[in-house]
Amino acid sequence: MTEEVSRRDFVRMAGAAIGGIALGAVGGYSILPAKETIITQDVPLEVPEHPWVYAKLDVDKVKERAYAAYFEHGCSYGAFEGIIGELQDTVGHPFTSMPTIMSKYGKGGTVGFGTLCGALNGASMAMNLVSTDLNMVTEIVGEYTETAYPAWKPVVAKKTDDDLPTSVSGSPLCHVSVTKWCEASGFGSGSNERKERCGRLTAEVAGRTVEILNGMADGTFSAVFANPDSVTGCNGCHGDDGNVANVHAKSDCVQCHADAHDN
Repeated sequence: MTEEVSRRDFVRMAGAAIGGIALGAVGGYSILPAKETIITQDVPLEVPEHPWVYAKLDVDKVKERAYAAYFEHGCSYGAFEGIIGELQDTVGHPFTSMPTIMSKYGKGGTVGFGTLCGALNGASMAMNLVSTDLNMVTEIVGEYTETAYPAWKPVVAKKTDDDLPTSVSGSPLCHVSVTKWCEASGFGSGSNERKERCGRLTAEVAGRTVEILNGMADGTFSAVFANPDSVTGCNGCHGDDGNVANVHAKSDCVQCHADAHDN
């Protein structure tokens, strides 16, 4: 008896093997070894507790960035993006986890209601992200009420390259700040000049905020703003500890209540 496989047997066995492979494929599996699949997943970086560690920034870079951002989404975003955006680029995490667009709401004194100036809103939020010292927020808001804006000019202006008239608001409110500037300049609130003015103001507020934060980082910050005499005098009666006790504020009183008393 021979050990050799006949031609007929060979053809029969080969056909059976091919049929088995085909059935396996139709059944949803393969008899061939599967390729190894490696699944990778990014592990989120831990977000540190508040306040986040600040790193000193270039004031001029922040101003230019805030100015450009103002013309994207307004004053609050301009100031916040000017500061936090620079920290994202220079420091990275955790600042890269903060979407700066969240500050857009503050434009026009909070979606156009004319309350707190958006530049102050965004700047204060940026300050509070890296510090618990609210005296720094008092400083930037208080300075704003006493500063003649705008004094700064961008490298390349968006609306006009002209030197613009300045005004002192005496108030942190968008409505008061814009109206006083319009009265002083003669330009309308919807004019390109007013938009340019607010863009430059946003840059100045962001830049001054960074100067204060840099001072904090160096250990040299010292608050110098003091409430106006009108606030001290009026709050003697109207403040929390006064006999009237119907006011809880430290904005200049006489701007809105100049004729509050006849005597």
